[in-house]
Amino acid sequence: MVPVARAWPRYPAGMAKPSVQVFGTDDSAATRGALRFFRERRIVVHFVDLKRRPIAAGELRRFVERLGAPALADRDARAWRDGGLDYLRMNEGELAERLLADPRLLRLPLVRAANRFASGRDEATWKAIAAALRASPAP
Repeated sequence: MVPVARAWPRYPAGMAKPSVQVFGTDDSAATRGALRFFRERRIVVHFVDLKRRPIAAGELRRFVERLGAPALADRDARAWRDGGLDYLRMNEGELAERLLADPRLLRLPLVRAANRFASGRDEATWKAIAAALRASPAP
């Protein structure tokens, strides 16, 4: 069987290549998976290591507005259990404040491309993001 070559889109000199922003940590397997997923599809990845640079309040607010604070919280994380957060009742605003104060509570990776957002290992959403970037590259 002869392998079939894929026709990758070519971008003119003035046109920007599609890019995605990934927030996570180097030691997170899900973050490494997201980085590998987008790089294999030749999408430019801007990686933000949350251990070196915390997520900005405005950036986290965008994720909360699109996905909701409960979708961003990793309730299985050790930091969640050690903090005794299973027993607290918090509204979205309080939960967002906790997530901003302690990034260990976030479900990693956080992925953003234009107006598309994903939290955690969500390959179906990643595929939709990659397809949308391929269909209409940014000018």
